[in-house]
This record gives sequence, C-alpha cells and structure tokens, in this order.
Amino acid sequence: MTQNLDFKRNTAVGLDLGWVNSIKVNRNAADRRAASLANRRTVKKEYQAAWLIRAVQCMDLTTLGGDDTPGRVERLCMKAMRPLRADLMQALGLESLTTGAVCVYHEMITPAVKILQGRLPIAAVSTAFPAGLSSLETKIREIELSVAAGATEIDIVITRQHVLTGNWQALYDEMVAYRQACGEAHVKAILATGDLVTLDNVAKASWVCMMAGADFIKTSTGKEGVNATIPVSLVMTRAIREYYEQTGFQVGYKPAGGVSTAKSALQYLTVMKEELGNDWLQPHLFRIGASSLMTDIERQLEHYVTGAYSAAHRHAQP
Repeated sequence: MTQNLDFKRNTAVGLDLGWVNSIKVNRNAADRRAASLANRRTVKKEYQAAWLIRAVQCMDLTTLGGDDTPGRVERLCMKAMRPLRADLMQALGLESLTTGAVCVYHEMITPAVKILQGRLPIAAVSTAFPAGLSSLETKIREIELSVAAGATEIDIVITRQHVLTGNWQALYDEMVAYRQACGEAHVKAILATGDLVTLDNVAKASWVCMMAGADFIKTSTGKEGVNATIPVSLVMTRAIREYYEQTGFQVGYKPAGGVSTAKSALQYLTVMKEELGNDWLQPHLFRIGASSLMTDIERQLEHYVTGAYSAAHRHAQP
C-alpha cells in the first residue's frame, strides 16, 4: 500500500463564520444522488474481489462493548494482522494483508499494544465517548492518557449541543483543544450525525472541525439511533473536497455504525472514488469503522475463490 509522499497533515486554518453560516445543503438533491448510487449495479468477479480487499485495508476493526476483555481485544488484533485465512490469501495472490487499524476503548489500549507492537495503528475512542457529556478538562486528560498508553489515533466525539445551538466558536475551540492534546496522534472528529437533525448542520460541523485541524471527520459513534448513511456521506465528502480545494489540506473520512455487509462497504468505496477520487482510497484518508463487516467480506472472497458460500459461523470472530 503506497501513500502520497506529498501528504500534508491538516492544521487549524481559523474559523470563518461567514462561510459556515452561508452553508446550505439541498436535501432533495442529496437524496437523489444517494438513490442513484444505491440502485447502481455493483462491480463483479475479480473487480469486486479487489475492491473488497481494499475495504479490508481501510477498515478500523472495532470492538466497543461494555463486555470487552483483554482476551477479546487480543483476538481482534490477531484478526486485524491476519484478516483472511492462509488458503484465501494464496488463492488471491496476496503476500500480506492487514486492516487499517484497530479501534478500542482506553482501557483496552494496553492489550492491543501487547499484540500489535507498532505493526498497526491503535485508535482509541475518547472525550466521554459516546455522549461526550463531561467537562472539557476531563476529556482533554482522557486524550492525553490514551496517547501516553500507546494510541496513535484518537476518535473524539464533539459536543452536539454546540451544533444544535449554532455555537460554532465553541465547537471550533473545543476541536482545537482536542487536536493539541493529541500531539502527533491523528484525531478523528465524530460528528454523531444521527443527532444533528439536518444536513445543513452536518455540513457546518464538518467544516468547523476541519478548520480546527481534524485529520478525519467521522459519521457516528455507532451508538446513535441512525449512524452512517449515504446522504450524510455525500455531504461530508463534498465538504472535504471543497476544503481541499480552498486550503490544500486533505482530510480523511470515516463512515461508522451499521456498515456490516460487503455490499454496503462497496457503496462507501464508490462514494469515495466518485466524490473524492483515487487519492482518497487509501487508509491514511479513508477508514470504515466496523466489527461484523469482516465476516461478510471474508465470505464473499471465499465465494469468489471457491464458488460456494460458507456459513458465517465458520469464520473467526474477534
């Protein structure tokens, strides 16, 4: 997997309230575009296999359950380093394959570090995930502790009330503080789009977080009633594209929550390719937050290789 050697990490560019307040999203147009993507015929055969392998490379393999244990996280990490069986790897002509990262709670960073030993990024959810309702001081300290424990990426949650009340300065200041606390660790800003009510709010929150230096913008915690959707993804990726055109900074995108089938993963890959281009189809600019998705991708790849589907329970679960 090669990355763009000219890649420049996003930095805070200052809050332009005039621009943010002028943002309007055409909901009907977004829905029509989303429907056209959903109804399109997907890629088949060797092309589908290649796209599914790319989905694996761009996956944040995730466990965020209240019943997580060190043993479960260790299994997750082993799966992340070897997501496909050796026979499938050989049949597909792959010498090596890993997911983009693993994503865990703070308390599970240590067992992840023990297994991965720097071979894959460790993303930790932070800032009072998933609701984000604790003091700023507490959330900043949580980030600092996760980075010290070995997390190389921090998935923060924004304070939704700042969006819902239109307090863009407060959201910007919060995001700047999170970015500073992360230091060299990259920060993904979770917008919790299912809580933001309108696509206008999604677009504005995307812009404010990017202006404040977010490395990625991410749809959801996976805990909201509505998580990643194609219309929301269109709004967020188009914000990323226009931000790049205005600033020269490439910001990554991460749909999360409900992306559980190979078919849905292909839809998000299509959005990235058509809205942002091939440069964004790399793990440093695209991630899929998922837990059960790996099982369906492995089943689809096995069908491509053997011509038969196996039961989901035959595939290793983290």
